[in-house]
Amino acid sequence: MDSDSDRVADETVGRIGRVSVPISPGVPGEVIIQIRGGSEAYTAYTQTEEPLVVNTRIVVVEQLSSRTLLVTSY
Repeated sequence: MDSDSDRVADETVGRIGRVSVPISPGVPGEVIIQIRGGSEAYTAYTQTEEPLVVNTRIVVVEQLSSRTLLVTSY
């Protein structure tokens, strides 16, 4: 049986969203993604060397915890 966290990860990975608080390498920011019929904010990190500025389109690569994502530019 899947846990709730597995189901949430399945819902977030691959989603497209946008940066709402800038993300720098090693410094978290925030992204907004459309999920479960609405928009939700998540803390986000990136592996890229370039910072992600506000309104950059992103894709979710991995869910690190229930409210934290790893993203890259889309």
